[in-house]
Amino acid sequence: MPKIKTRKAVRKRVKITGRKKVMRRKAGQGHFNAREAGKTTRGKRGDAVVFKTDAENILRNLPYN
Repeated sequence: MPKIKTRKAVRKRVKITGRKKVMRRKAGQGHFNAREAGKTTRGKRGDAVVFKTDAENILRNLPYN
């Protein structure tokens, strides 16, 4: 059987941890961040865990993880 192709668009947006958790970047960090409150900026710093149902679909598009 041929190899399954990885969806590169998905691969660039998420990170898979060792225990198969799917991590994503928080939204709204691109630009115009100087006008936001410090609390908002600090809240966007860490990565977030993707919801379980979304994670299943993401892992289906990344066959070799």
